[in-house]
Amino acid sequence: MTQDSNIIIATRNKGKAREFAHALEFLGRAVKSLHDYPEAPDVVEDGTTFAENARKKAKEVGDALGVPVLADDSGLCVDRLDGAPGVYSARYAGEGASDQDNNEKLLWKLEELSEGEDTEQPLLSSARFVCHLAYYDPATGQFTEATGEVEGWITSEPSGCGGFGYDPLFYIPEFGKTMAELTLEEKQAISHRGRALERLKEQLRTL
Repeated sequence: MTQDSNIIIATRNKGKAREFAHALEFLGRAVKSLHDYPEAPDVVEDGTTFAENARKKAKEVGDALGVPVLADDSGLCVDRLDGAPGVYSARYAGEGASDQDNNEKLLWKLEELSEGEDTEQPLLSSARFVCHLAYYDPATGQFTEATGEVEGWITSEPSGCGGFGYDPLFYIPEFGKTMAELTLEEKQAISHRGRALERLKEQLRTL
């Protein structure tokens, strides 16, 4: 990676792009997303793991644009749902689903399982956010990768207006807050994406 190069993030998710830009400030390079590259291909995420999807996105976008690309695939794995929604997190309620649609389906699924149980229980299931990062350089064909996770619980009521995705339902006991109630700095320090980036950043410094 040359000193004057941009870092291109293979996402059109504005919330995710904002988090990456904040986390990668230390590199002193402009962070671009696919909103800046309308000619970039739409990648079909048909892998069975987060790693497969991240590699596919990074390679297809990197090869199409002819520049290095950082891609992630991340999602929510809920224990009572046997790890679902997993790689289908962004489209859990169907293709084109909104964050609210996905959150409502998640609560509906967990409430189905909770019928006959203590309905006053605010925490419905243990869960984890998982993020896999893949940085791909089309000039060398090489990948640099890292994974991060954060443990928490799914709450029965959303809380907070920060973040995106399932953040309003993901409760972190050590903070006593949902992910959506954390500041960007707090979230970056403990989130699955923040932890993956922490593991990746020293490798990026040398590219």
